[in-house]
This record gives sequence, structure tokens and C-alpha cells, in this order.
Amino acid sequence: MKHALGIDIGGTNSRISLFDEKLELISKTTIQTDPNNSNITLGEICDYIELLKESHEIVGIGACAPGPLDLINGKILESPNLPGWSNCEVAKIIEMKTNIPVKLENDANLAAFAEAKVGLGAGLDVVQFLTISTGVGSGLVINGKIYSGAHGFAHEIANLIVDPSGNKKGDLQKGSVESIASGTAITEVAISRGLDVKHAGEVNDLALSGNLLARQTMDEAYDGLSSCIAAIVSLIDPNIIILSGSVALKIDGFVERIEKMTKEKVFEAVKPYVKVVKSNLDGDSGILGAALLGFEIAK
Repeated sequence: MKHALGIDIGGTNSRISLFDEKLELISKTTIQTDPNNSNITLGEICDYIELLKESHEIVGIGACAPGPLDLINGKILESPNLPGWSNCEVAKIIEMKTNIPVKLENDANLAAFAEAKVGLGAGLDVVQFLTISTGVGSGLVINGKIYSGAHGFAHEIANLIVDPSGNKKGDLQKGSVESIASGTAITEVAISRGLDVKHAGEVNDLALSGNLLARQTMDEAYDGLSSCIAAIVSLIDPNIIILSGSVALKIDGFVERIEKMTKEKVFEAVKPYVKVVKSNLDGDSGILGAALLGFEIAK
């Protein structure tokens, strides 16, 4: 039986998962990432792959890593969490050492790919995915293919400005969707308004209990994210918009309210086609999507 690998290179740990053609998980391991030396970590990853090759036919590898990424050439351009990985040609290095085809993608694209293949987007032509968690990420799959744009930067929406007068977070533009609607941003804004909270769920709980500052913070997040999605609907016209991430999955009614507000921001004729749903895949959709991409590039 043929197998594919999904690799998730993180700032602290790197995960490797082996799937068979039925998408059953066969083997997985976690390797500590050396943030200052890519050769050490990639060497350990390749050593593990060589062990797997002794008893499994591996036809392709999909990988993701912190960005910004050069998806066309399969390399990390730079990453604050991986200072020693700048311009690291991840795909080329793994491919040369293992003789297995490798493609590097960002994690949101891979999660979108999984959603389009085996999630709620299966069988649909245009599948839009967003993760609302620590940050805001996005991926788009059209006719079964990840859409990366002319230079590999398509759907890097974190910096998309939805409210020029809104919050500014880190190096992002003032009023960008991640600066307003991510879990981190919701928490930071609430704290700046004097609220004692540790995460977005607590802000939402306070809003539901009647706290006006918490309600204002959540309203701004809903408004910013729904404006972002309405813009995507106007540009892309997807069959479905699938939301995942801790904010979307854990806050009751979040997805339903986003769908309602998005419909209020598009043309009347478009409203019946706006479908915003909560992902039914678990938190490993990214690494599952990586394995699916591994099978795809082997064809």
C-alpha cells in the first residue's frame, strides 16, 4: 500500500505523520526543532523518514513551516521563531536526502486542502477556509487545487485592512483583520480597556454577562471578520466558507453570527449563496492536508 507523509515544522517542535491511502494514521513522531540550525532538525526529520521507508512505500511528502514562505521554490524566507532558517530550501533539502517528492505549503492552505478533499467542502468547486485563532489565516482551493497566486502569497489575509481606525497589532497594519479579530487581538484590546482576561473566550463570557467594554471588543471582532469575509465573497464567490481555530470552534454561536453579519454586507442577490460553517475536522487538518498533498504530487 502507498503512503504519504505530512510534516509540520514549528518554532518549538516538528511533527511527522504517516498516512495510508485510506487516510488512516500509521505512524507519528515529534522532533524538537532547533530554531538556530535548520540542518540539525532537517537531518533528524530525514533520518526518521529513512526508517519509515524500510517498511512503507512513501510516494510524496507535504510540509508546512512558519513563514513568510516562498511557496514556488519551497523555502522559508524568514521566520521570527526560526532565526536560523532564513532562506532555507526545506523542500529541496528533504527531497534530495530522501528521494521522495516534497512540496512546501503554508498551514492554512494545507488545512483548506483537507477541508476540500475530505471535510465539508468535499465535492465542491470553490472552497474557502479561514482559521481564527492566535492569528487569522486563510486558504483557498479551486477545483481541487490550492490557489497560491502569481507569487505564492495569495490569501495571506492577516494584513487585510477592515477598519482603518481599528487596533494595531505587532508589525501588522492598523485595522487589519488579524489586529481586530484574532484571539490574541481580542484579548489584547480587552486588556487595554481594563478588563482582566486571559483569552478571547473570557472576553466573550463577559460580553454575554453584560459588560459593555467586552461587548464592544467582541462586536469589533465580529464586524472586522465579517467585513473580511464579505470582501472574499465579492471577489471569489466560494461555494462554502469553512471556519476553524480556537475562536471559531470554542465560542458558541460565533460562526452563526459571522454568517449573519456577512450576509448583511453583500448584494441581496448574493445572500442565498453565503454559507459559513464550522469545520468538522479536528485540529490536525493541517497535517492531514499535508499528507493529502503528498499523495497529490505523486500522481
